[in-house]
Amino acid sequence: MKNSYLLRLHFIVFLWGFTAILGKLITTDAPLLVFYRMSFAAVFLYLYLRIVKKESIKVTKGLLLKLVGIGSVMAFHWLFFFQSIKVSNVSIALSCLSLSTLFASLIEPIVFKRKPDWVEVIIGIIIVICISLIFNAELKYKEGIFYGILCALFGTIFSVFNGKIFGKTSSGNIIFYEIAGGWLVISLFFIVTGQISSFSEISYTDIALIVLLASVFTAYPMFESVKLMKFISPFTLILTVNLEPVYGIILAFFIFGASEHMSPVFYIASFIMIMAIVANGIIKSRRKKDELPVEITPQ
Repeated sequence: MKNSYLLRLHFIVFLWGFTAILGKLITTDAPLLVFYRMSFAAVFLYLYLRIVKKESIKVTKGLLLKLVGIGSVMAFHWLFFFQSIKVSNVSIALSCLSLSTLFASLIEPIVFKRKPDWVEVIIGIIIVICISLIFNAELKYKEGIFYGILCALFGTIFSVFNGKIFGKTSSGNIIFYEIAGGWLVISLFFIVTGQISSFSEISYTDIALIVLLASVFTAYPMFESVKLMKFISPFTLILTVNLEPVYGIILAFFIFGASEHMSPVFYIASFIMIMAIVANGIIKSRRKKDELPVEITPQ
């Protein structure tokens, strides 16, 4: 039975790894992509909760405001993720996600009022060194690296604050209101900047790919990951989710060919970063320390 859960976990991580591929295949710009992704995902989640599960989606006003706020952080995380892909490539965007370890080592202690874990800080510094090597070796992708770093920062903030509201309502409600909140923020962005007319500037092919992204690669894996948290240890969950960049980089290499071919320094540095993150998980497991609720940052 455990092997079944592990297989399902690897499958949803593979799906998240594939979101970067879709991000490159979709030709529309990042803000419009995120707007439509969140629009469709919110609709799918609402229909699933109210019609399939027949669950109430009522939450208190205070919690609703928090969820909308966290959802806006998620929206910016996705915005910077896809923007990084648009101005560079899939490999750059995914490798920058490794910086989440450093950001978590600095932000988590403040939010959860605990002492910093110096192992996390040291591993985070190793990752920063690796990112610096990638930056120097792939200087032509400096803009993509910049957006990738912002993506990792906002993804970490999203995950940490999600941990703060864990258990205050159903996981389905949390996911739905966060995505709906993110959609609201992106909509306000288009209204304030006077870009509402751009909503119609999207091809039918892009719409079809975004519907696929919102359903199979967003709504489904988010619900599935919540279910699996009941059966898989946080340690296993963290280590497996760290395979997302591996899946994505390998897929991009075979699907897009030359545009994803990077220098040897990139692959060496990326390998070191992934191994550092795995080492961090192993060290935590051996310490047998109490773990905070695990939150996954979906791509």
